[in-house]
Parts: sequence; structure tokens; C-alpha cells
Amino acid sequence: MAKAARTPVKEPLSRERIEAAALELIEAEGLDGFSTRKLAARLGYEAMSIYHYFPSKGHLMDALIDHVIDEMGNFPETSLPWLERVRVLGRIVRRGFTKRPGLFVFVATHRMNTRKALAFLDRSIALFELKLPHELAVRTFRSVSYYVVGAGLDETAGYARGPSTVEPVPEDVMRRDYPSVFAAGRFFTPADFDATFELGWELMLTGIAALVRAQESNG
Repeated sequence: MAKAARTPVKEPLSRERIEAAALELIEAEGLDGFSTRKLAARLGYEAMSIYHYFPSKGHLMDALIDHVIDEMGNFPETSLPWLERVRVLGRIVRRGFTKRPGLFVFVATHRMNTRKALAFLDRSIALFELKLPHELAVRTFRSVSYYVVGAGLDETAGYARGPSTVEPVPEDVMRRDYPSVFAAGRFFTPADFDATFELGWELMLTGIAALVRAQESNG
């Protein structure tokens, strides 16, 4: 008698496997194409299986924010000079955010109030408080966040990837009538993102250093 075909054994689910699959799906199809139903199908399970680990889609999305924070790696070493710690922190955050372009719009516009996110924010603000009084430290941190998050949004979902006008101006007309814009175009490509970010980041750090010196001179 022929043996009955064996039913393939499913790889068991886990929080880690669900998070990894969710990130893959978001990067493949974008946030608009993401659902727990599609995620479950990708894993070979029914949607209700996901809810055993994450009570709602919102809980899963919170976990993905924590996942991104984990991917950022270690906080800048305390042995580094203070301004270098700030410099490294900005780079860490930018890399962590832009590594997940499909998820980044959600991360950038979501209130960062999971315990892990709050711990990261608290430590970041405390870094600025080492050299600046509380209010100025918070405003400086917020200004830095505007730059780093804004750069990340532009790189992952902004100018280069955004929708164009219905009737774009022809290239020859651009060259003739808007020469500065035309000439600037070659610096807006992904290959130039690093150089542009680093220039702006150094400008911000120069301003922050001047702010700290002013505070120190005022006693």
C-alpha cells in the first residue's frame, strides 16, 4: 500500500519571524499594500495567528518602531568628545531610518512613545543637556531632529521619488529658462545624498558648537 503524502510541517511563528516578514512586506509593497492578512499569507498562516503575538496591527507597528531602534545599534561612546557624540548620533539615526524606506514615513510621523523609543529619546535629550540648559537643550535637540528626519524623508519619499507635474517642462526649456534649477538637478540624485547630508549636518554642528561656546562664556 502506498504511503500517504506527508503534510509539510510549517515553520513555527514567533514575534521575531513576524516582525522580519512584516518589514520585508512593507519594503516590497509599501505601507498602503501592507495588511495582517497579507502578512499571514506570506508566513503560511491565517491572520488570527498573528494576533496571538500582536493583539492588533497597531501593536505590530509599535514593535516595528522598536525594531528600527534596535537596528540603530549602540549609542555614541561616552569616551568621544561631546560634539563628536552628537555628530555620530545624527548619522546613526539617519542610517537607521533610511535603511527602511518603506517604513520610514510611518516612523517619522508616529509619536515615538513605546518604552524603547522613549528611552532612546530620553538619552538623546540628556546628551544635549550635558552642554546646554534644559530649554535650550530641548529646542536644539528638536531642531536637530527636524534636519535629520527631514533629510530622511527627502531621501526615502521626497523630491526624487515624489509625483511630478502633469505636464513637465521639457528639458531644453528647463535649461534655457531655469538654468540654476537645471544645473542643480545632478546633485539631487541618491548618489549625492551622503555628501548633501554631511554638509548640512556640519553646518548644524558648527552652529551648535557656537551656541555652547556662547553659553559657556556667559557663565
